[in-house]
Amino acid sequence: MFETLTQRLTGAFSFLKGSAELSPENIEEGLRAVRAALLEADVHFQVARDFTERVRARVVGEKVLKGVEASQQFIHACHEELVALLGPEESALEIAKSGPTVILMAGLQGAGKTTTCAKLAKLQKEKFQRRPLLVAADVKRPAAVEQLKILGQKIGVPVFHVEGVSAPEVCAQGVEFARKNGHDLVILDTAGRLHVDEEMMAEVALVATRTQPHNQLLVVDAMTGQDAVKSAKAFHEKLALTGVVLTKLDGDARGGAALSIQSIVGRPILFVGVGEKIDDLDTFHARRMAGRILGMGDVVGLVETAASKISEQEAQASFEKMVMGDFTLEDMLEQLRMIKRLGPLKKVLSMMPGMGQLGDLDKLVDDKRFARMEALFTSMTRRERLRPEIIDMSRRRRIARGAGQDPNAVGELLKSHQAMKRMMKEMNRMGLGAKLGAKAKEESLRSMSPTGELASKGDGGGLFGGGLGALGGLGGLGGLFGGGGKPGAGLPPGFGGMGGGMGLPGRPMGSSPTRQSGSKRKKDKRKKRR
Repeated sequence: MFETLTQRLTGAFSFLKGSAELSPENIEEGLRAVRAALLEADVHFQVARDFTERVRARVVGEKVLKGVEASQQFIHACHEELVALLGPEESALEIAKSGPTVILMAGLQGAGKTTTCAKLAKLQKEKFQRRPLLVAADVKRPAAVEQLKILGQKIGVPVFHVEGVSAPEVCAQGVEFARKNGHDLVILDTAGRLHVDEEMMAEVALVATRTQPHNQLLVVDAMTGQDAVKSAKAFHEKLALTGVVLTKLDGDARGGAALSIQSIVGRPILFVGVGEKIDDLDTFHARRMAGRILGMGDVVGLVETAASKISEQEAQASFEKMVMGDFTLEDMLEQLRMIKRLGPLKKVLSMMPGMGQLGDLDKLVDDKRFARMEALFTSMTRRERLRPEIIDMSRRRRIARGAGQDPNAVGELLKSHQAMKRMMKEMNRMGLGAKLGAKAKEESLRSMSPTGELASKGDGGGLFGGGLGALGGLGGLGGLFGGGGKPGAGLPPGFGGMGGGMGLPGRPMGSSPTRQSGSKRKKDKRKKRR
């Protein structure tokens, strides 16, 4: 997501590094580079020009604060203007004071409108405990009604449709059905076209007249760039949109539509589609998205994802096993499965600070390694997972045959486990595993929190708050990312094992404890004798 734009902007900022102050010359040079980066990302030229003018107004004449580099101050100005450009920091659906809330979904064919209707229904049902009703009013596209019925069945949401009547009539009857049957949310899936035409606009406008929707959302494909902006403008002139849903944002490396649409259309982005699965619809947060575009990541979003997928009890139990040193292959398998629940690895890594600057994450990580590792684990007996020391060469060959892999793959997995055990011993040496009573557990969690505050599910504070603790100490999963059993090989430097050292202050992620040399140990022993 936005890899190209992130790389270009990072390059634009790099020339300011080490500068003691912001001068008119380096400001102009930076603004030219930022403008070029935006235009390359297919951002509307007027939006790019206005953006750089606002950044100039922020930084010209501004004094560089003590201890803050000129480049950091310039980036801060760009970040604040990006937040303003992407729209209100947080926008939400309008909810009806009485009766069902009606959402009209419009858009062109191929934008993913029908799938987005189902994704939105699932999000509202699970996050806000609403009782949604899907109305299949796309009577033009073959199998559109059947597609929505299948999706509705999958997520447990009823789908309303009447054969042989017009789309406006289907929608009107659907709203009435919802009112009589206690549904507090109605999502209308209207027909799309391959391009904007008068017939489609007239039909959608009539649906709006008959149903009086509280929200009129346009679903646009982010990958179409400026075409998405043009179609949004055409729809808004006829339909008075209240918000936009950007789909396929995970495949949009440039980001032109996301950065242009709010400025041109004047309506906020409410939701973004970030994958093909039915869960892959996120509420849009301008500040978080601006941070990801500038390579700062989205730690809050990562915490929320972890909290929704992994229970606090699971995370706590996993953490305790690790710091107590009682960590088996069985526990490693459970952690692997917890990580899989967070979604595609590319998505998880893209939310970590600095990862967006490294280019195409598809080339850096391999999600298929999850399946290969799990196959190795499940080819073992439970006794072997609990006591990995009994896995000799004969057992390695049998496990490899069962998983359809080379015996070396088993050796790599065992090396990863040993690396993790060494890290656990280091944590114990630091006193994190000793006497994990209630108070000791609290102190351990507090020491893991970046702020020093106790991490909790409610505030999302600390790396172990709200379920994210399952990510801590995963240094042993280095084999997951490739590299012959070396923890974290296959990932960029400093990200070995994806969180392996997240809980160890001052240690790069995934690094193993350093061992004392023989001469150093001898010196220490001599000092103790004295």
